[in-house]
Amino acid sequence: MRFGLFIPQGWRQDLVGIDPSEQWETMRSLARHADTALAGEGLSGSDPAWESIWVYDHFHTVPVPTDEATHEAWTLMAAFAASTERVRLGQMCTCMAYRNPAYLAKVAATVDVVSGGRVEMGIGAGWYEHEWRAYGYGFPSAGDRLGALDEGVQIFKQLWTNGIATLDGEHYQVDGARLAPLPLQVDGPPLWVAGGGEKKTLRIAAEHAQYTNFDGTPEVFAHKSEVLRGHCDAIRRPFEEITRSANFNVIIGETAADVDDRIAWVEEHFSLSVPEKAAQEAENLRRGPLVGTPEQVVEKLTELRGLGLGYAITYFPEAAYDRSGIDLFERQVIPALAP
Repeated sequence: MRFGLFIPQGWRQDLVGIDPSEQWETMRSLARHADTALAGEGLSGSDPAWESIWVYDHFHTVPVPTDEATHEAWTLMAAFAASTERVRLGQMCTCMAYRNPAYLAKVAATVDVVSGGRVEMGIGAGWYEHEWRAYGYGFPSAGDRLGALDEGVQIFKQLWTNGIATLDGEHYQVDGARLAPLPLQVDGPPLWVAGGGEKKTLRIAAEHAQYTNFDGTPEVFAHKSEVLRGHCDAIRRPFEEITRSANFNVIIGETAADVDDRIAWVEEHFSLSVPEKAAQEAENLRRGPLVGTPEQVVEKLTELRGLGLGYAITYFPEAAYDRSGIDLFERQVIPALAP
């Protein structure tokens, strides 16, 4: 199993209390940690702990919009590209409709060049209605958003492979759009199609994606995997060509009491910015699949690996303030599940 690490960018109330002038250094420091961290006890010759780092693509905080910081995804992608050397760089996931797809393909290609060919392209149809409307995008129907996703991916692939794209679509029209330089990665950054919609999203993934990203609870993951397999069979694409991933909130502690203390910290932390949501956010985290001691987390991930999970992208709510959970995960979880 391979592992990615979300870098806190404010969207999930995860930079609250850190002065804006210090937030970039907090993010950069974590990115550089992921770039160099080793699995296990960190001995010379050990494998890297993290294959990738990730950001979200949102403008307004969750669970409700607030005045807290939310740093823009692709600006961070470029900054991380220039601040790291090895770790791969992704977004989970970029909302197609927030940027013209030809322009977005250009942005991703430039970051791929800056990074030396390390970009992962996470893409989805979008869902956060409040920020869509606030930023003037309206909020099209799910069918229209998914149609735009499909057309946008077609534009990506044309530009990244041929350097030119023409498409007269229902949602996007480009006529001889040019892209130079091409991404360093042949045929462009790997595509991660995010979402578990069974009729359209997983069909788009079967047609275009190298990776999927959907619910990581065992029952749902197994079901979505079979739906994806069906779409692959329908177009005669080998199902095994697609790596299946999931995002996980991680609360990990040396003991059950340590885990409880960390969840209590989350509730206290949320009370600083969204007190009316603090208890519910803590409870949501408590119910997640990757909550427990290292042994319990390994057991849960081992079950998911048996169902076909190949890539776990992890989010640690306290990462900007306390790295001990990340360190514990690196020492005791990643080595137990390494390829």
